[in-house]
Amino acid sequence: MNVDLLFKIAAIGILVAVLHQVLVRAGREDQAMMTTLAGVIIVLTIIIKEISTLFTTVRTLFNL
Repeated sequence: MNVDLLFKIAAIGILVAVLHQVLVRAGREDQAMMTTLAGVIIVLTIIIKEISTLFTTVRTLFNL
């Protein structure tokens, strides 16, 4: 597993957390929730791509 992937996910998490706090303090709770949801979706897409790569590697390894 690549360490860059972990750093990328952590950076997205920190950025989303800071944006969420700023938007909540500004009184824009709806936009804060949408920002958090967008961050979760971005991280899930990154993870799904990695899982797809894993399955492709397993298929290649076992000649399926």
